[in-house]
Amino acid sequence: MKSTMPQLEIGSLKAKLPIVQGGMGVGVSLSKLASAVADEGGIGVISTAAIGRIKPDSNESDSAILREVIRETKGMTKGIFGLNIMMAISDFSEHLKVAIEEKVAVVFVGAGLPLRVPEIISVDRARDCFTNLVPKISSSRAAQAICKFWDRHYSIAPDALVLEGPKAGGHLGFSMENITNPDFSLEVLLPEVIRVIAPYEQKYGRSIPVIAAGGVYSGEDIHKFIEMGAQGVKMGTRFVATNECDVDSNFKQAYVDCTEEDLILINSPVGLPGRAIKSKLLDDISRGLTKPLNCLWKCLKSCDLKQAPYCIAEALSNARNGDLVNGFAFAGANAFRIKEIVSVKELMGTLVEEFNLARRLKV
Repeated sequence: MKSTMPQLEIGSLKAKLPIVQGGMGVGVSLSKLASAVADEGGIGVISTAAIGRIKPDSNESDSAILREVIRETKGMTKGIFGLNIMMAISDFSEHLKVAIEEKVAVVFVGAGLPLRVPEIISVDRARDCFTNLVPKISSSRAAQAICKFWDRHYSIAPDALVLEGPKAGGHLGFSMENITNPDFSLEVLLPEVIRVIAPYEQKYGRSIPVIAAGGVYSGEDIHKFIEMGAQGVKMGTRFVATNECDVDSNFKQAYVDCTEEDLILINSPVGLPGRAIKSKLLDDISRGLTKPLNCLWKCLKSCDLKQAPYCIAEALSNARNGDLVNGFAFAGANAFRIKEIVSVKELMGTLVEEFNLARRLKV
């Protein structure tokens, strides 16, 4: 079916569909998923978090393995794909360096505010770099802080922004109290962000696209947020339940089987709230039990090895490999709506069809 969705433009990039696949770790979104989404006209995303765990017996560095995954993905698709790199990981700078050297189209920067550009990339290179830099934010205050700082100190603006609301899966940029507060819903936050970035769009004579994320489930949702002023959406949860997702079938089935009551908020060892599917490990932790840490290296800057009740990288890696007893799966608030595993092509077709219907009904 022909899509009536608008294209998503980030810098010189033009994605046929305004759909960015969420970059999910550990090892949930890699070459297979990212390339499939890119082939269908969206933007596929590889998560770099603890990427070395996909090769547990390798002596290669995470950065070397990341480089291999990027090159593998390039060989699988001619479409657009990028990376999701958390500022909280210890090798953030190394991963970003690899992305730029490999001419990755776009890097989504999360888990921290990327204010000081020289700590990330030289100012001159930021202006001329092939790689588009897209910070992930959870408030208009964060958008204002980034735009103001980059403008004042470097005379540049972000290539785009991802606004992630409190219905997302994984780590959330909200206090536990505000996650369920309607004043912090994505529908409330989006107009605020669009308003605060408008002066910077005017100053630099270009659009700073806002990509809405967190709880975006259907084509109708995509239509709603684009009507509100977003230029695209980011979706993670829907893409887990696809044939191409880079995880064990048990992981995918956990999404299909979960109920709304199975989706819980947890306090992550990272120091942020998170949304996940109930598991034995999480039940044990909630009862005060701890799991011995077998830390290969301190992959997260904020990790307190003496205080952490378990290793989150190990737990997520276990789940990715199908062990949901000694691990758990992060998931968005709408994961319980998933009833089957489909191909990426089928999913994208469904989203286009739903979007087209919503647009016709609006007219």
